[in-house]
Amino acid sequence: MSNKNKTRKDEVGPGAAPSQSRRNLLKGVGLSGAALLATGSGSLSAQPAPVTSAQRIPVREAFETLTALESSTLDAFCSRILPSDENGPGAHEARAVHYIDRALAGPMSSSREQYGIGLSALENYSLESKGMSFHLLPEPEQDAIIEAMVDSPIEGYSMLNGGFFFMVRTHTIDGTFSDPYYGGNRDFIGWDLLGYPGVRAVASPDDVSQGSALAPSRQSAYDMPTHLKDPVGSGSSSTGGAANGH
Repeated sequence: MSNKNKTRKDEVGPGAAPSQSRRNLLKGVGLSGAALLATGSGSLSAQPAPVTSAQRIPVREAFETLTALESSTLDAFCSRILPSDENGPGAHEARAVHYIDRALAGPMSSSREQYGIGLSALENYSLESKGMSFHLLPEPEQDAIIEAMVDSPIEGYSMLNGGFFFMVRTHTIDGTFSDPYYGGNRDFIGWDLLGYPGVRAVASPDDVSQGSALAPSRQSAYDMPTHLKDPVGSGSSSTGGAANGH
């Protein structure tokens, strides 16, 4: 038989299966099977072990100004101001910290140093008094520290006082209930907690008569055609509000 007429099957020894390309192999067995082949163990029929929540890679989002430790400390702080409970989600789920972080890079930039000093003091005091980072403490111990700073400045940590608490409290409320365009109120969590049906350009008499039974509009003010934040003349037809993650 000439080389021209040989088939791939003819080149394979007796009893051997025709080889497959790398691409077809990966398509056939998936990444888990390919990993087994690479290590020389297992078989193509082996089923990958189910991935538990503890094994999943956490999804993280970069902050604009807060450090990783600052964001964790502040998130724990905000979560004790507006905690999630049987009544619904709280500041953590609403991403109040992302609202604060974005604001500190813009209109609230004058408060950035105050946040840095305060969060550092909170972390250091927690380590000194409890032997653990603030965001890792049990919730009752976090509450005790917060209540102590509201009553009077904590000794040795003058920044941990009522003024710092009320600043964070105000911004936590803003981040939970403001328009989602500004980084908080994720999935309209805050508006749902308040029973606010959302932004409407016009409210008909029927809308008004429904009161709290009115279906939520599920849109940011900046998703409305008359309030788009896209640059004039940009030629973009996309919205500039919550729909685009702004």
